[in-house]
Order: sequence, then C-alpha cells, then structure tokens
Amino acid sequence: MKYLIGYDIGSSSIKASLLDIATGQAVASATSPRQEMEISVPQAGWAEQDPNRWWQEVQNATAELRVTPGFDPALVAGIGITYQMHGLVLVGHDGAVLRPAIIWCDSRAVEIGNQAFAELGEGHCLENFLNSPGNFTASKLKWVRENEPEVYAQIHKIQLPGDYIAFKLTGQLQTTVSGLSEGVFWNFRQQAVAQELLDYYGISADLLPEEVDTFAVQGRLSAEAAGELGLAAGTPISYRAGDQPNNAFSLNVLEPGEIAATGGTSGVVYGVTDAPASDPASRVNAFVHVNSTASQPRNGVLMCMNGTGILNSWLRKMVGELPYDEMNRLAATAPIGAAGLQFLPFGNGAERILENRPTDAALLGLNLNIHTRAHLLRAGQEGIVFALIYGMDIMRQMGVPMHTVRAGNANMFLSPVFREAFVNTGNVTLELYNTDAAQGAARGAGIGAGVYATPADAFGSLERILTLKPDPELQAQYQTAYGRWLEALTQQILNPHTTPAYV
Repeated sequence: MKYLIGYDIGSSSIKASLLDIATGQAVASATSPRQEMEISVPQAGWAEQDPNRWWQEVQNATAELRVTPGFDPALVAGIGITYQMHGLVLVGHDGAVLRPAIIWCDSRAVEIGNQAFAELGEGHCLENFLNSPGNFTASKLKWVRENEPEVYAQIHKIQLPGDYIAFKLTGQLQTTVSGLSEGVFWNFRQQAVAQELLDYYGISADLLPEEVDTFAVQGRLSAEAAGELGLAAGTPISYRAGDQPNNAFSLNVLEPGEIAATGGTSGVVYGVTDAPASDPASRVNAFVHVNSTASQPRNGVLMCMNGTGILNSWLRKMVGELPYDEMNRLAATAPIGAAGLQFLPFGNGAERILENRPTDAALLGLNLNIHTRAHLLRAGQEGIVFALIYGMDIMRQMGVPMHTVRAGNANMFLSPVFREAFVNTGNVTLELYNTDAAQGAARGAGIGAGVYATPADAFGSLERILTLKPDPELQAQYQTAYGRWLEALTQQILNPHTTPAYV
C-alpha cells in the first residue's frame, strides 16, 4: 500500500489526510488542535497568528496519521499543502520568523490598498491585476514597511502561510504564480510579477521567493523535518495551493463554467474562467487557478464572506455549546425567514463583498415574545446563505454562469437548512462530494509527483453523495426572505439612513 499526505493549514486548525493511492480513499485523517487555534487581535481590525504554532500542529497531526495500522513512512509518495490565503509571513536571513503572521481577516491595510487603487488608476489595476490591491498581501507588506521599518529591514523573503510550511518541510523559500496572484503580486496582462505595484509601494522584488509550479516536485523533506514529523527524508513535496483554489481542485472544478463552494471558516463561491474577469468595485476577486498555463489560462473568480464559521461558532456559544448537528436540527424547526428575525453576518474584519467596509454584525427584528433559539440559529444560517447569494449575484454580473455548484460534505453544508436555503435562494443545483481540503492536497501531490498522470486519474474515486435541486414552492418563500434581507443590508450598511437595530 502506498500513500499520499495532504495538509490543510487553516487559521482554526491543521488538518491532515492520508490517502491510499490504490483506492483513492482516505484511510486516516487528523485535526490538531481539537479546539480552535487562537487568533491574536492586538488592535481592533487586526488578526495575527504565530507561524510556529502551525508547524507544531502539523507535527501533532502527522503523529496521529502515523498510528494508522500498516503505515510505513517509506511508502509516502508525495506531500501536498493547502493553506489560508492572503496571509503574510516574514522570514529573516537565518530562517526565523520576524513577527507574527498577518492573516487573511486582518483589516489594517485596507486604506493602503484603496489609495493604491485610486493613484495607480482603477482601470489599470483591474486590467492588469484583475483586483484592487485592497487588503491583500502586498498591501500588508507595505503596512509593515511604513509602520515597522526595523522589522522590514530584516526581511529576507516573504512567505504565504503554505509557503512557510513548505519551507519548514524542505528548507527552500518558494511560492507559486497562483500564490503571487492571491497577494496581488501578479500582472495578468504581462504574465509577470506586478512590478509597477511593487515600485509604487517601494518594495523590492528581491523579497519575493522563487516561483515553482503548483504541480511539481518543489522540494524534498529535509532530514531535520523528517525527524520532527517521523516521516522519511527525501519524500517529495509536490503540490501547494491556497485554500479556495484547492477547494475547487478537490471537487475537480478545473474548467470554465464549473463552480465550487465552501462554508468553513469563511464562506466562498469560486468559479473558473478562461478569460480575464473583474468587478469594477473589486468586491469579487480573480486569481490564477491551480491548472493555469500560458497556453490554457484558467482563472478563479472568488467571492469570500469572512463572517461564516465565526458566526456559527459564536451562535454555538450563545445556545449553550450544543453539538453542531443539534444546532442544525433546531434550526430546521423554525420557519423559512425565521419569523422576521434577520442576521447580517459580518463583524469579522473588512468584507470584500461590501467594498472592504469594516462593519459589525447585526441582528434585526428581534421579538422577545416570539423568537427562540431555533429562530436565532435559522436566522444565522440564512444570513450566511443570503450573503453568499449576494456575492454570487455579483459574479453573475461579471459573466460567471451559475447553474451547478459543487461542495464538500462538511461544515455549513452538513446542515439541511443551509443546503435548502442555498439551493432555493440561489436557484442552483447543489452537488455534495465526500472530500475535503486535505484530501484535495493529497490528490494534488499525487499529480505533482507523477503518481497520477492526469486529474481524471486523481479523481476517479471521487464520490458524489447528494444532489439537491430547487423546489419552486420553497424558492418563492426564500426569495421573499432574501428580498427582506437585501433591504436590511441596504438600509443598515450599503446606504445607511436609519439607526442600526443592533442587539
């Protein structure tokens, strides 16, 4: 039996999957830590984590995989990595981390990116970067240059979170073109590093690491890392990708018109195109997809909503730490529309779909004589769905078709209420698959290491477990509830002219 290992470097936990090459099935999985990792908030709107904590949890998760009966480190044919996007890790000449990582939901660089968007020219940015520099990694690096010059002066290379874990595995400082694009370090028109943005920010291109292919032997497990992980030195690291391109890949979403979704820490809908696409307000963003080549470009159009997993976690605390499946059952006992109770599910940093407005969450329409825990839970799930549909409508305006959406059978998509609301509000067919991000990274490692000749070989065993289509009767009810939610969004956030009814 030969294996592939996939690591998912999240902000909540590190997940690892051990894939049996012969069957294409996961034979073991691990999550570390059991409780969510802490996110440090030194100031309002900031969000940081210690990259060394990620590495420690990679070791812990690997230790769980190693107890799989019959496991032999020598039989691991490749390792793949997927990771939380848009983070910034700063590495000195000695390989040490210079400061805590500024992670994806940190909002400190919003105004820096907005100013760059205006001064470089909105048209220029959208035509060349397909995005505003916004709150992405390049703008975060500019923030460090302006506010922590003593740290900036010590930087040898910058790393995305997955790049840093690959560095810990191999000792090599590298990234991918897809990774450069997610940081807005990439010029799509020139197919090269976005030198004009670096020049504008006063950042040297020497700080960017070497580029490697997404699917390739990018390095091999060092003796030091092998000793820490209990794996075999020389094992190839053969795939890396940001979490949302990888989520799409894990669902075999590779070609134009195919759509993937996830409802984990963040809520995301991701569509593949073969032509440049941009939103004039940069509420939805485009990045280089994992299978893009010069002759066959593939871009991922991504809408992201930060307030997804954190809202569901907050609700769990509010209702007495119920298991998530019990929360889902309770939510289903409340009517569609939650008897007028509405959640605007924000409050976790600047939201791109709201043009990077830093805004609080809002609970509207609370009636103390009517509403119960069930109404609260349903309003939370519907609010997340409605925010996703709002973003999907922006994607439609960009020319991205929305017919069938694929998702893993995990996180929010485990909830019947969430699935029903998503399908009927969005007027889409939903296909659920038995996979996750770590399994996707393992399959990617198989392609990069030459175990699989094509993606078709890698996904031959991918199991679809549910297909859900819209119900005309339910559609009418959900569209009515969505219309009320849009009205609340407009009045409270997009065009406020009344006092927000915060609770």
